[in-house]
Amino acid sequence: MTAARKSRRPEAGSAATVATSEEKLPPLDKLLAFYRDMLLIRRFEEKAGQLYGMGLIGGFCHLYIGQEAVATGIVHALAEGDSIITSYRDHGHMLVCGMDPRRVMAELTGRVTGYSKGKGGSMHMFARERGFYGGHGIVGAPVPLGTGLAFAHKYRGDGHICATFFGEGAANQGQVYEAFNMAALWKLPVLYVIENNRYAMGTPLTRATASTELYRRGEAFAIPGDQVDGMNVIAVYNRAVEAVAHVRDHGPFILEALTYRYRGHSMSDPAKYRTREEVEQYRKYHDPIEQLRRLLLEKNLVDEGRLRDIDREIRDIVNEAARFAQDSPEPEPDELWTDVYVEA
Repeated sequence: MTAARKSRRPEAGSAATVATSEEKLPPLDKLLAFYRDMLLIRRFEEKAGQLYGMGLIGGFCHLYIGQEAVATGIVHALAEGDSIITSYRDHGHMLVCGMDPRRVMAELTGRVTGYSKGKGGSMHMFARERGFYGGHGIVGAPVPLGTGLAFAHKYRGDGHICATFFGEGAANQGQVYEAFNMAALWKLPVLYVIENNRYAMGTPLTRATASTELYRRGEAFAIPGDQVDGMNVIAVYNRAVEAVAHVRDHGPFILEALTYRYRGHSMSDPAKYRTREEVEQYRKYHDPIEQLRRLLLEKNLVDEGRLRDIDREIRDIVNEAARFAQDSPEPEPDELWTDVYVEA
């Protein structure tokens, strides 16, 4: 994949289409896995929002609603043993890489059964056994850390890569370009995924970024890039398969996914910097789950009953996760002294 193939973001209010009319369709089992994973993320995040409103989740909480196709499409293109690292909007990445929803929810609510024993909260969970290395609260931090993980893969010669996710706001951080330079110099196996959801907190991309074609940010370092409709899970997956192959054979690659978050930057953000109409237009015409659902039905790949069964299954999983979290104990005070250092 040597040349960038630009797939522009659908504009709010444009006509609804079947999302994959120009995309190669993966097998049905893969499509259903996409649908299930995106629906799990959506329902889980909705429940997390409810628990936050009830005062059961403290601190910051950044929901992934609307962006489900990005993590789903990318992670499904990876192989067992590859690494994943992301920023603070991280619950979706955790779920799609196979982390237990019960333990994720337990961590959100500060319970000892959570992935970080209730001490990490929303932004700082890890699951090394799943290849997931966080959840990081510092803007831009996943880029040098992910580059380091890619260095480890190359040093060990294990054939694996690191998928490094960050937002369009983080793309302006200086550490990003230091990492790009090192990755290009050493041909490290790292896939940089820019989740461009249009707003860095409350600032539109066009007000903070002189060059808005973020997939081209690696050109100074000879890092190729591509841009994809991040509301279309099949498009994301197809581009990711190609990008991952490039990374394994040649080194770093940048994939910019044009997406959109429906909620505020965090649960404390009223999102008054955009109109209600803008959000509703994206929900109506470009929702990633609805687009895939419509395709499955219009192509007669499944019937309504099958999709209702999946929805019931997901709701049961999420409700059980919420029950598990609320029934789990909080950590004891002496837990503050554990896990300060780790043996490498």
